Amino acid sequence: MVANALWGWLQQWKRNNWQRRGKPIWAAPLWQDIAAWLEKLVVKVRHVDAHVPKSQATEEHQNNQQVDQAAKIEVAQVDLDWQRKGELFIARWAHDTSGHQGRDATYRWARDRGVDLSMDTISQVIHQCETCAAIKQAKRVKPLWYGGRWLKYKYGEAWQIDYITLPQSRQGKHYVLTMVEATTGRLETYPVPHATAWNTILGLEKQVLWRHGTPERIESDSGTHFRNNLIDTWAKEHGIEWVYHIPYLAPASGKIERYNGLLKTTLRAVGGGTLKHWDTHLAKATWLVNTRGSANRAGPAQSKFPRPVEGDKVPVVRMKNMLGKTVWVISASGKGKPICGIAFAQGPGCTWWVMRKDGEVRCVPQGDLILGENS
Repeated sequence: MVANALWGWLQQWKRNNWQRRGKPIWAAPLWQDIAAWLEKLVVKVRHVDAHVPKSQATEEHQNNQQVDQAAKIEVAQVDLDWQRKGELFIARWAHDTSGHQGRDATYRWARDRGVDLSMDTISQVIHQCETCAAIKQAKRVKPLWYGGRWLKYKYGEAWQIDYITLPQSRQGKHYVLTMVEATTGRLETYPVPHATAWNTILGLEKQVLWRHGTPERIESDSGTHFRNNLIDTWAKEHGIEWVYHIPYLAPASGKIERYNGLLKTTLRAVGGGTLKHWDTHLAKATWLVNTRGSANRAGPAQSKFPRPVEGDKVPVVRMKNMLGKTVWVISASGKGKPICGIAFAQGPGCTWWVMRKDGEVRCVPQGDLILGENS
C-alpha cells in the first residue's frame, strides 16, 4: 500500500481532496504530511520480493537492506519509561471510563475487561484526578435520591425537572433541561436554546418517555415554561400528575437543585475549570453523575430498574450494537468530513464512546454515527 501510494495514489488522493469514493482515506493527515515532504525530497520506490543471501542480492535487495538499516533505532534512543507511561495512560482511561470510582472498584472494572493494572498506578491516577476532587467536594451530602416520600414509587414513575442556565454555545444552546428520576437519582439532560414549554415537552419525550416509560408524576417549579396550557394539555393526554413546588421551600425541590449543582460542578471539572465549551462535555458530565458509585454503593446508572414498560406505556428505544465496530463520526455542524473511529464503550443514553483515528476520545450520540462497511 505504501509503495502504491508513493508511486501514484498520492496525486489522485490530493486531486480528490483526500477522499476515495466519497469517503475520507484512512490516516489522511499522515498522507498529507508525506505528500508535503515529497515536494521537497527525492523519493525512490522499488519493489523487492523477499530477503535473499548477499551472494544473490540484486540492486533491489540492496535497496531493501538500506531501508531496513535506516529504520533501525538504537537502544539508547528508546524511551525506557514507555511501559510506565503506557500503564498510566491505560489507568487514566479505565478510571475515567469506569465512572471515576475508587481504587479497588477501578481495579476490578479493568480486570473484568482483561486489563491488568497495579494498585499503585491506579492510586496515582486517582490522586492526580481533578474531576474526582471536584465531584468528591460536591458529593459531601447523603445519597441524592434518599427520601421517604419516594418509597411508594417504582422506577420511572416519578421525576423532578428544572432548567439551568449556561453560557451560550456555538450552536445557540443556552439552557439545559435537567430531569432526575426520584427513586434512583438517575439524571437525564437535554440542551435547548430557550426554556419554553415546547422544549420541555420535547426533552421529556426524548429523554424520559422513550427511555424509561411514561411517568405517573412530574414535579417542577412554577416557571412559565412549566406552568401553562400546553404543558397541562400534554400531561393530561399522557395521564401524568404534574405537581408544582411551593416557592422557596427547599425540601420540595432539594433533589433537583442538588443535581443541578453537581452537574455544573462536573461540567467545570471535565472542562478544565470553565463552562466555556459545556455543550461538548454535557454527555460525559451526565454520565459521570450517573456512574459516581463506589465499591460498596452503586450509582444511579448501575441501579436495577425493576419497573417494566408495558401496556400503553411508551416503549424504550433500542440501541444498535456498535460495540467494538468501526464507525464514521459525523460532525455536529454537518459540514465537516466524517472521521473514522472505533466504538469501544456505551455512553449515557443513546451515545457511544468512540476512539477516533486521530487519537481523540469522544462521547458521540448514536444518530451522529455511521457503521463502517465491514462492520
